[in-house]
Amino acid sequence: MNGAMEFLLWTKGPMFQIALGIFAVGMLARLFEILLLGRATNHAEARAGEWLPGLRTVFTRTIPDPGTFRRAPFDVLVGWIWHLGFIIVLLLFVPHVELVAGVFGVSWPTLPNPVIDLLTGITLAGLVAALLHRLLHPVKRRISIPQDYLVWALTFAVVLTGYLAYHRLVDPYPLALGMHILSAELLLICLPFTKLTHIFTTVFARWYNGAAFGRKGVRS
Repeated sequence: MNGAMEFLLWTKGPMFQIALGIFAVGMLARLFEILLLGRATNHAEARAGEWLPGLRTVFTRTIPDPGTFRRAPFDVLVGWIWHLGFIIVLLLFVPHVELVAGVFGVSWPTLPNPVIDLLTGITLAGLVAALLHRLLHPVKRRISIPQDYLVWALTFAVVLTGYLAYHRLVDPYPLALGMHILSAELLLICLPFTKLTHIFTTVFARWYNGAAFGRKGVRS
């Protein structure tokens, strides 16, 4: 028990500081990288504004168009299922909200634990289905790189260890909770350096595309 408690305290203390520092530095580096790319001066006369078309594209690109769904129904459906499940569990699980309240002093309503439990199971099933589809689909298997599997493993580990800790399926409990915290910290460390960066960049990229088309008077 002492070893498990020391592990838990390490994940909540020094390791958390390390993960937060790497995440902050990595995201700042990514931000500077994007800013250094610059934006070419557009000398053409603007036919419309940029802000509203950009915002419209953010919302329209979030919902898959019928053509995309017909071409890849599995990707759209399973992707939506596990992404939504992950986000809801992250934001509406009581311990997560209590953690935010303890650090920042703000909180919001949560979902009952049985609902979170169900969503966690659905999310895990969706992640497994997505991995199997990647492994069995000849094109996806060929274009996949090690980073794709690393991102999947880290995401799956966060959800699975959270489920194990909540149900106390690993003994002792401090070890289970420490595993969950450590997996979240590893995800945080890898986020700026992998495709997980899209968590922060997707909205800006969609707005930029919509704004560029909007300036030309074309709907993106």
